Amino acid sequence: MGKILNIGVIGCGTIANSAHIPNYKRLQEEGKVKIKYLCDIILERAEEAVKKWGVGVAVKDYKDVINDPEIDAVSVCTPNKMHRFISIDAMRAGKHVLCEKPIARNYQEALDMQKVQHETGMTLNIGVVNRFNGAVNKIREIIAAGDLGEIYQTNVSFRAHRSIPGLGGDFTTKEIAGGGVLIDWGVHYLDIAMYCLGDPKTKTVSGVAYSKLGVDMKNYVYEGMWAEDKKDLNGTYDVDDYVTGFIRTEGSSITFNGAWAQNIGSGSYSYVQFLGTKAGIHLQYGGDFDVYTTKDGKLYSYRPEYTSGDMFYKEISDFVDCIKTGKKLPSHIDTVIVTAKMMQGIYDSSEQNREIVFED
Repeated sequence: MGKILNIGVIGCGTIANSAHIPNYKRLQEEGKVKIKYLCDIILERAEEAVKKWGVGVAVKDYKDVINDPEIDAVSVCTPNKMHRFISIDAMRAGKHVLCEKPIARNYQEALDMQKVQHETGMTLNIGVVNRFNGAVNKIREIIAAGDLGEIYQTNVSFRAHRSIPGLGGDFTTKEIAGGGVLIDWGVHYLDIAMYCLGDPKTKTVSGVAYSKLGVDMKNYVYEGMWAEDKKDLNGTYDVDDYVTGFIRTEGSSITFNGAWAQNIGSGSYSYVQFLGTKAGIHLQYGGDFDVYTTKDGKLYSYRPEYTSGDMFYKEISDFVDCIKTGKKLPSHIDTVIVTAKMMQGIYDSSEQNREIVFED
């Protein structure tokens, strides 16, 4: 069975409680890890998580976690601003890291993290969990087999009616989050596209990011917020709530539209589509996918069967296994940093009102 790894979870908010802690606990019950610490800058939150899950010791300072010589690995589940600091400190302390998406607030911070990973040799995986999703991996397999022919266009949509998280809080403060809907939701959708396409080199990006519906926080109308169901009228709203653009890669071109909030409330706007010369695929985000093609001179479509599984469990289980085996996962920073570069280009394009060309 091998060594039981000692784990610390840093940040005890939504993603830690919905994905990291329960799946590490499952691995603990399987005899693969031991959760030693649950850490949060708000100690009461860490204490509540310890009580809820019945694992670990609550601490406030992440340095108490990474300076413990018994700790082998940490999950970083904090606001984006802290991703670089905690991940770098942890790697330099000899700890393996699974850092939630996005890698960091901007591309330069992502490069800083990658540099330290190369220097230390510690594992640094990023929480692009869809790379462990059954449907996504089946699509990647179908594309790699050539069943779609030449893929010339990919359409990406991540739009919702009124779904700004924690208005006036960490999610809507650029200094903390680095951006809005693009960096929060878009990272998943663009990463699915790039992963399924084989992570092609990005040549140019052109984008426009808008901050329109949420900026008037006092008069923003909504039914619910998925992160923090509140308005902090003394807080900040300076991030994008709508983004659109066009990407050229060495293979398929990619168009994208994303919205935390839009004045369109009907229909399904969460999908990734791959258009090929032989067939096309429509993936409903978080769900199944359909293949559209022709057969015997007629239009034909089908829904493939595949093993789904729990993508968060697989992501965290594979992280634990890769520490023991040295295997490089598809979520390794060397692979997924391309999405950070792409998103930086989109924001730069919007601010500079021009297309961004990548020279390397």
